[in-house]
Amino acid sequence: MAPNHLSRRRFLGRTAAGAGLLLGGGRILTACGDDETAAPATTTAAPTTTAAPTTTAAPTTTAAPELAAANFQLSWFDSVQFGGSYIAHQRGYYERFGLDVSLVPGGPGVSPDAAVAADQALVGISAANFTGQSVADGAPFKIVGVAMQKNPFVIASLSDNPINEPKDLEGTKLGMAFNNQLDLELLSELNDVDISKIEVITSDYDPAPLVNGEVDSLLCWLTDLPVAMTVQGIDNTTMLFADFGYAVHSQTLICTEESLANRRDHVLGLLKGDILGWQEYRTDTDAAAQLTVDLFPDAGFDLEAQKLQASEQLKIMFSADTDEHGFLWFTDESVQDNIRTLAALGVDVTADLWDRSLLEEIYADGPVLS
Repeated sequence: MAPNHLSRRRFLGRTAAGAGLLLGGGRILTACGDDETAAPATTTAAPTTTAAPTTTAAPTTTAAPELAAANFQLSWFDSVQFGGSYIAHQRGYYERFGLDVSLVPGGPGVSPDAAVAADQALVGISAANFTGQSVADGAPFKIVGVAMQKNPFVIASLSDNPINEPKDLEGTKLGMAFNNQLDLELLSELNDVDISKIEVITSDYDPAPLVNGEVDSLLCWLTDLPVAMTVQGIDNTTMLFADFGYAVHSQTLICTEESLANRRDHVLGLLKGDILGWQEYRTDTDAAAQLTVDLFPDAGFDLEAQKLQASEQLKIMFSADTDEHGFLWFTDESVQDNIRTLAALGVDVTADLWDRSLLEEIYADGPVLS
C-alpha cells in the first residue's frame, strides 16, 4: 500500500480520468465473501431429436472436475498494479490448477491481513511490515511469495534539480505524508543523513507541490506520481529507497498456517496460476495495460499512464534472483535484510514469517513455469 491512502486514491482517480496535473470477459472482481462459496453452475439442455433404433451404446462423457472457489484479496483498487493476476484470471490459468478464483479489490478501508485471518480470502496481498506487525500481535500468517523484489518507495524530484542520493536531501524541502516519518528517519540513519537539515512539508499525495516549486522532492511510489508527471511531459528523477538500504518486501502473498497445512494444494494452485499470468505480463506490458483498461471501462483509466506504470513496475518486480529462481522468489539474504529493516521500524519478526516451500516445489525443474 502507498502512503496516505485516501489522497493516493483521489490522485490516481484524477490521473485515470486524464485531469490536469497542476489542478490537482467475465466479471473479474467480487465483493469480499466466503471463499468456499462457488457460483451456481449453469446447464443447457440438449435439443430433442428422433433417431432410428441402434444397438450401439451412446458414448459416455466425463464431467469436468469441480473447481474449488477461492478469494484472492488484492491490496488496493484495480489498476495495472495487479496486471499479472488479471491475465491469469482472463486466460484461465487459475482454473488450470483446479481453482475458481475471485480477485477481490482492496482500498483504504480494506485490510488483506484481516480478510485472510477471517478466512474471507485464501491468499492476500500485503507487505512485510503490515504482516510482521499482525504476526507480532498473534496472527498465524506466512509470507509465501514476494512480488515486488524492491520496495516501491522513492524520492521523486524534478530532473533539473535532482535528488540522486539520500545526502542530497539535506538543505531541501521534502513533501510527504505524516505517517512516513519513520521511513524517512530510517533512510536517513542508514545513509548518515542529518534529518534536522531536511524541511519536511506535510502534503497531499499529489505532484502539484513539486511541480509548483513548493517542495524540492516528494516521498511516493515509483509507479504513480512519477508516472503521472512523465505522462504530462514533466521530466523527473526517482531515487529508490531500496537502493540505499531500505529493505521491506512489498506486494507479498500471504496465507494462514492453517491454509498452508490443510489447503496446501489450493494455495499452491493459486500461486502457479498467478505466476503464469505475471510471466506473460513481463513479455508484453502494453498488453497488460490494455487488458486492465478493457476490464474496467468505468474507471476512466488513461491507457498511456497504465502502459508506463506497467513498464515501470518491471524495475521492482523482477530481478537477478527471479531470473535465477522464478517469479515471487525471495532469498535468505533478503529475509535477513527485511528482519533488520523491520526491527528498525519497530516491528520484530523472525525468519519463520517467510515460507519458501511452495516456491521450491513450483520451481523444482527451473525458474520458468510452463
